Amino acid sequence: MRNTRRVFLQSTAALATGLAGSAPPLPAQGPAAKIAAIPDSDIRMPKVAFGKVEISRLVIGVNPFLGFGHYNNVFDTVMREWYTSAKVVEVLQRCEKFGVNAYNYVHMGRAQADWERYLGEGGKMHLVAQATTDDPAELWNAVKPYAAWVQGERTDDAYRANRMEVIRDYCKKLRDLGVSVVGVGSHIPEVLAMVEDAGWDVDFYAGCVYNRRRTPQELRKLLGGELPEMPSEVYLQDDPARMYKFFRQTRKPCCAFKILAAGRAGSPEAAFKQAFQSIKPVDFVCVGMFPRIKDEVKENAYFTSRHGAVFT
Repeated sequence: MRNTRRVFLQSTAALATGLAGSAPPLPAQGPAAKIAAIPDSDIRMPKVAFGKVEISRLVIGVNPFLGFGHYNNVFDTVMREWYTSAKVVEVLQRCEKFGVNAYNYVHMGRAQADWERYLGEGGKMHLVAQATTDDPAELWNAVKPYAAWVQGERTDDAYRANRMEVIRDYCKKLRDLGVSVVGVGSHIPEVLAMVEDAGWDVDFYAGCVYNRRRTPQELRKLLGGELPEMPSEVYLQDDPARMYKFFRQTRKPCCAFKILAAGRAGSPEAAFKQAFQSIKPVDFVCVGMFPRIKDEVKENAYFTSRHGAVFT
């Protein structure tokens, strides 16, 4: 107990001083120490066909870069202050070192400037963007992504409003602009199943494995009339199986995101293992990384290499 408390206090102190950029990461302990000891060259990143290219089965997510921790405002602030433009480029370059060759970009804030800096320093990742802009041409003209999925929030809002034709038109505009691989994202498995059944002209799906878009009424029904604090950040343990079931029912490639429940997963390796055991060989995962306390880049690359190898 004393040791656990000591590690917690050290972690908290490191985060606090890290806002000024002065504190180094804590030494790796436990399972993280074993992974740290593995030679980088022993970690081999599996890849899958995605349109006309191959991408790594691990795609790096954008949320931490912009301070979206899906936890609380304090954690968001820590992320934003630690992730300077230089740090974003450093993490992207480290991902490349482990064979991660795809980045889930979103067009907001300083993301474009960070991306251009990364390219200017020799970066070569494929851009697999979330399409969030009201006009998809804004995304295309800014960064010309290789692939893009309509952001899950946008899709889910249209679903609630019975206006899914707007999302279908959005997908068509992305393709007409020149996006090579077009997809639809959602947090709700039934929404993606509806798109699949309707035969939309899309190439892939992106599914949040936790349905964090339940309405207050749906949550009250599940929780016996109670409504939790932060109802938009409820992560139920049985949710991943529901989204993974849809992934297996479609022949199209799927991207699983938030497999770690936005950092809530008790065992990151178990979450990676569950994901790769549950999805198809053509599917991949998208994971945001915040390597402030430990080397999450190497850790996630190791989990992907260990559990996500594709055998043909």
